[in-house]
Amino acid sequence: MDEAGTGRDDRQPRIPNAVADPPIETISANFVPIWQSVTLRPGLDAALSTPLDGGGAAIFHSRKDDRYAGVPAKLAELVTSDQADVLATAYAPTDPYHEATSPFDSLLKDANDGSGRFIPPLAKGDHDWLRRPLPASVFSKTEQRCLATAVYFEARGESARGQAAVAQVILNRVRNPAYPNTVCKVVYQNDDWFNRCQFSFACDGIADRITDKAAYGLARDVAMAVAAGKIFLPDVASSTHYYASYVNPGWARAMEKMTRIGSHLFYRTFGGGLS
Repeated sequence: MDEAGTGRDDRQPRIPNAVADPPIETISANFVPIWQSVTLRPGLDAALSTPLDGGGAAIFHSRKDDRYAGVPAKLAELVTSDQADVLATAYAPTDPYHEATSPFDSLLKDANDGSGRFIPPLAKGDHDWLRRPLPASVFSKTEQRCLATAVYFEARGESARGQAAVAQVILNRVRNPAYPNTVCKVVYQNDDWFNRCQFSFACDGIADRITDKAAYGLARDVAMAVAAGKIFLPDVASSTHYYASYVNPGWARAMEKMTRIGSHLFYRTFGGGLS
């Protein structure tokens, strides 16, 4: 897999504003009374849970508060999930409406497997391994550093979406039992094979120096957002391979082309099987 050399897309979408305390006549399905939607922190002032018919001003909590909580503005338009993996503490709600001792209690009832772990959606052609939750170690500083480093060197010239696609491929390999079960082992697999390893930056003989701190900051944000499940690209789906448009690897002819994002083309095995 080759590092892209295209220019970065610097568009930075804004996070939609969450409306606080909307007038009663404008309340929509997006807003639910806090006493119906989340667990109140013990000891919180009773005024926060005063029903509308009690004569007080009820406090409302928007579902968007959880959807975009912790998400950098530049990634907001890529968010595909209201919930984050329970282990991704970077996305733990910090507002006073959530239980302080268990910040994800209000999310667990809506988690897609009932455990609070993010499970990617399975589509036609995907293999069952895609529905494996990531190992807890993926959220450690070391693993996140490996993922951000790979995104930086493989795709820093791509848009945020293109970088997210590369991160998704790496995490797909972590889920796939045919590959190592840690990010660092996936990224540096066969790194002692000069120019023949899995990710070109890891075995090209060039020192891996981070010279663009802003670009690395974006790569780090992308890495966490994809690991947390806040971003999952359906068109990339269970892809485990990609290559830059200026090369023509022989293995591509034996795989299913999924999509092109920027200068990268993404592939999965036919039937979503192991490879």
